[in-house]
Amino acid sequence: MEQRHLGRTGLRVSRIGLGTLTWGRDTDEHDAADLLKTFWEAGGSLVDTADVYGDGEAEYLLGQLMEGLVPRRDLVISTKAGSVPDPDRRFDGSRGHLLSALDASLARLGTDYVDLWQIHAFDADAPLEETLQALDIAVSSGRARYAGVSNFCGWQLAKAATWQLAAPGIRTRLASTQMEYSLLQRGVEREVLPAALDLGIGLLPSSPLGRGVLTGKYRHATPADSRGASEQLAAFVAPYLDDAASRVVEAVATAADGLAVTPLQVALAWVRDRPGVAAPIIGARNALQLTAALSVETLSLPDEICRALDDVSAPVHHYPDHDWSTL
Repeated sequence: MEQRHLGRTGLRVSRIGLGTLTWGRDTDEHDAADLLKTFWEAGGSLVDTADVYGDGEAEYLLGQLMEGLVPRRDLVISTKAGSVPDPDRRFDGSRGHLLSALDASLARLGTDYVDLWQIHAFDADAPLEETLQALDIAVSSGRARYAGVSNFCGWQLAKAATWQLAAPGIRTRLASTQMEYSLLQRGVEREVLPAALDLGIGLLPSSPLGRGVLTGKYRHATPADSRGASEQLAAFVAPYLDDAASRVVEAVATAADGLAVTPLQVALAWVRDRPGVAAPIIGARNALQLTAALSVETLSLPDEICRALDDVSAPVHHYPDHDWSTL
């Protein structure tokens, strides 16, 4: 698998990442082992997790698998901290919480360091400079090699990255930002992606297949074994089952038929090769699904297909995103 630099750093990652959101919850140790081995054998290196995935079980399971299945040195481990199971405070960006969470993550993962440590979300109740100082401490202490953020909107990302570049002393440059990005969700193109490109920050798209909808599985009905039929995840899929999304899905299916590939491959190749993207993060229930996704490695979409998909999925951007004189 092709390797890419993560933003304007020396860290190289596989251009497809493996997500572990369901590990320790819906994905048991046997399926997780098959997924990790399949991913590694295909040349994949970036494995993304978080301290709240499966209430910590995802990290623990990944740590167990690194002991005997896949060498730690072959993986780029990314985890996150900052989300908390508190209905009154969903995020905690305080320095104390973040550093304690990192230590707990390292213990579950069974490693001395993570390659990429990310703040899971912006915490409006914590001073941003305090949150960012946790990144500096993590990197300077060797507990993290690189640092990034997740779910920061455009101004939050620009403010954080600029602080790290401009503040006195040795600060840790932001390497990445993780955001949802797909043909069904192009909101990051308004401000987040331009900021990331300008500041040399690599984008790690989550849900690059539109929460599964872009595979075409929901074109005619909701499969009984799908997320859309799950009591826990049906509401997660529902926003992408409207008429506007259906038009995009049909365009993807048409492109796939013309190229003799699958809708999954078309949708994943589109987002993988967007400007500023380092590596889409894909989740899979089993090794068969993962193998289907990884087969996109040999596919590059023709320019005319990309333009057609761009047009059918184009978000509506008005003032101030466009020059006011054109309105």
